Amino acid sequence: MADIEKLEELNQQQPNILCLDDETNVLKSLVRLLRRYKFNASFATNGQDALDKMQKIQFDVIISDMRMPHMSGAEFLAKARELSPDSQRILLTGFSDLESTVSAVNDGGIHAYVQKPWQNDHLISVINSAIDKFRLKKQNEILQAHITAQNQKLKKFNNDLEQLVNKRTKQIRALLKKLEVSVKNEQQEHQCTVELLYNFINVNPYLDGKKAKNIAITCTEIACNLNASPKSIELAPVAGYLSQIGLLAMDPELYNKPLTELTEPQRKAFYTHPSISQLMLSPATHLKDVSNAIYYQFERYNGSGSPEGLAGNDIPIGAMVLNVARDYWSYYEQYESFDSLEERADFAFHKIKNYSGAFYHPKIVNALEEVYPSLISKKVNIGSLRVYSAFELEADMVLAHSLFNNNGTMLLPKGHIFNRKSISKLQQLEAKKPNSFRIMVEKAID
Repeated sequence: MADIEKLEELNQQQPNILCLDDETNVLKSLVRLLRRYKFNASFATNGQDALDKMQKIQFDVIISDMRMPHMSGAEFLAKARELSPDSQRILLTGFSDLESTVSAVNDGGIHAYVQKPWQNDHLISVINSAIDKFRLKKQNEILQAHITAQNQKLKKFNNDLEQLVNKRTKQIRALLKKLEVSVKNEQQEHQCTVELLYNFINVNPYLDGKKAKNIAITCTEIACNLNASPKSIELAPVAGYLSQIGLLAMDPELYNKPLTELTEPQRKAFYTHPSISQLMLSPATHLKDVSNAIYYQFERYNGSGSPEGLAGNDIPIGAMVLNVARDYWSYYEQYESFDSLEERADFAFHKIKNYSGAFYHPKIVNALEEVYPSLISKKVNIGSLRVYSAFELEADMVLAHSLFNNNGTMLLPKGHIFNRKSISKLQQLEAKKPNSFRIMVEKAID
């Protein structure tokens, strides 16, 4: 912003012109001409005086006579070039000064010369051209500085984002690893992983857990309508629940407001969250198909999507189902002004249908057409979990997953309803352990 203000200030300034001539009458005539054209004209009668003025003011253009005592125009312009290389230098010379003019071109780096006696229109034209060249150089310097500063900010943003992603990815991957080790004897390892990761989304104030549930339900309904394999139907809702998991490793600034309010670099960063999800889920090998569905969720049927521009059946079926389900609920949420939920559902479906064959697979759109009228009445069966130590338990809490000791011996079965006796026993065991138990307790999701 400061660089842009400098640019505006430069454009509004009157040009500064320095005139050097040892003949007072010539100098007065030159200054009078320049001021008639609204230039800020300064004058000097000797080279040293002119150099002193250049120490205080940056001049757009410097005009010097050739023949002067003590310091010739060529000598002065050579020193002026060292002091202010961007200032445009014009030499006033007589017809007989050809040799001296060549010296001024070589040593003083003059940009133009005008023969005496000059014609006013010609001299003003040369000066205006010199001013334009000086201003253009300064504008380029300011814009280059602005671009450099913006690139540095973008580089810092990318570095900060990368560090944040790496940090949070390591944390979540470590948590996933611990989780898989802790439930290796648990037959419902898959469900445990999904529920715990979903809870991370559900408790985040900037992410919509309810939307994730709706997407999961829709994925399941579409998969069933397509007569998908039992495994595909089992994994379909998981992709919906975890489609936003990659956002947990990113700065909330990227997802706590609409995409339309993000800068272009921020939007590009936002669309990397599926690849972060894939990285997070890589330790959970049993979720590989889910991971692929999430990674390719922004691919388009016509090949215009990301991250790889896949088209048609090259896109994993789970990703195409997730794509339709996600966008359906995004459209549904955009139009809260409709009188009924049915109207919102109809509108959302027709938005999807408009892009059938372009963004979405026609068969999946047809499946959505058959199931969407009943989606708003569906209930969610998955439960939410909380993790407690033994000393945080209360009577009537329900154990969500079987509890084992370090030797793999089951202490309590899944579904156990805690009472004073079982809580007391666990507290005694925990008091002898170096670390607290991590007891998963069911909690209904509203």
